Amino acid sequence: MTIHEFGKDNDKIMVLLHPAVVMWDFFEYVIPALEKKYHLIIPAIPGYDPDVKSDFTSVEEIAAEIEDWLKLNGITQVDCIYGCSMGGAFVIRLLTNGVIHFNRAVIDGGITPYQLPWIVTRFILLRDFLMISIGKIGGVKLWEKAFATDNLSEEDIQYEAKVLNMISYKTIWRTFDSTDNYSMPKIVTTDCPKIEYWYGDGEEKQRKWDIDYIKKVFPNTVFKKFDNAGHASLAPFQPERFVESII
Repeated sequence: MTIHEFGKDNDKIMVLLHPAVVMWDFFEYVIPALEKKYHLIIPAIPGYDPDVKSDFTSVEEIAAEIEDWLKLNGITQVDCIYGCSMGGAFVIRLLTNGVIHFNRAVIDGGITPYQLPWIVTRFILLRDFLMISIGKIGGVKLWEKAFATDNLSEEDIQYEAKVLNMISYKTIWRTFDSTDNYSMPKIVTTDCPKIEYWYGDGEEKQRKWDIDYIKKVFPNTVFKKFDNAGHASLAPFQPERFVESII
């Protein structure tokens, strides 16, 4: 796993975990502001690392890799950890593991484990796998036709096509299988004193199950709804708003 660091001279530490079907540079527009105050640690998640040929493994394994890297570098306490969508799943698992102490955790549209029968999760997995694989099978034009919205510029579409061309079908399958179905203990505990769950008004309906799950396992969570925002839209499309909210 490649770890990108910025602002290493700063005492405060912030870990940023990116969503699926993007790379670590998902945070490129917020790095310049955040590195002035924080030592930023941004892992390139396996399977989405342009510098290392690899496949996604699982939420549990990758969370353990992040913990191992932090401990190896003498970091046992982190001021803030942020994870978006798939990245939010890592945050949830890291909070549960209790290996690293986090003073603050922000779960932005984070994916929680489906509370559904196994056979139903297989149908959902197959649907998601086929939808994302469209980009690899049909290229940019088919991706644009299937997924383009008012928020995606031609540059954004080209970026997604680059990512889809890079990642393997194994990574696509494992990403959705694990992110939607990762394991959690029956009794969830965490020593994190401040947990926030962010979501955009444009994804409120889609996040209902996730919000209900977070309320159950982390009852002291503070929920923050962002107007005029969709899923995973703050860091790439509204960076100033992101920085203002995370600092």
